[in-house]
This record gives sequence, structure tokens and C-alpha cells, in this order.
Amino acid sequence: MHEISIRYEFSGNETEWEAAISAFIAAVNNDAEIAGKFHYRVNKAKEGNQRIHWGWWDTPETVQTLQSRDYFKAFAATLKGFAGSTLSPVPLTEFMSTAR
Repeated sequence: MHEISIRYEFSGNETEWEAAISAFIAAVNNDAEIAGKFHYRVNKAKEGNQRIHWGWWDTPETVQTLQSRDYFKAFAATLKGFAGSTLSPVPLTEFMSTAR
């Protein structure tokens, strides 16, 4: 399993932010080559402006396919615009997991 956490601060237009997130997730879910192989979750802090995105996928090829898509490139640019200098992506490796 391959994972990434992306953290940033956002205090802009919530409607635009939610629309961008929803459009990206819909595009992933509608992409036959990566649907079910790439997963994405977004959280907002209960207080403050911090946002956290979690992505996880099965193989390096899955994320390479994702990154080749126009919808990913557009979303990445939009996310940079929302986050500005606060954008902090952290590639992760699984250490321990709860029982499934």
C-alpha cells in the first residue's frame, strides 16, 4: 500500500473548495483504470482552517496513471491555488494498522 497525506490551510470560498474536491473524487471514481485502486479522503479540522487529504493506492503504476490524467493536473493546480505556501505533502509508508 502506498499513501500520501497533504496538509494545508484554507480560508477561502467553501463552495468552490467543496466543488473542486467533489469533482476530483468523482473523476477518480469514474476512471475505469484506477477506480477501486486509488482512494481519496478529505478532512477539515473541527476548529481552524486546516485541511488534510489522504490518498492511498495499490501500485506505483496506479498513481502514475492518475498523475497522467488532465483532471489530476487541473486538481493539483487548484489545490496549490487554495493552499498557497501552506501546502505540505508527505509521502507515507504503512507502519502499523488496526485489525481489519
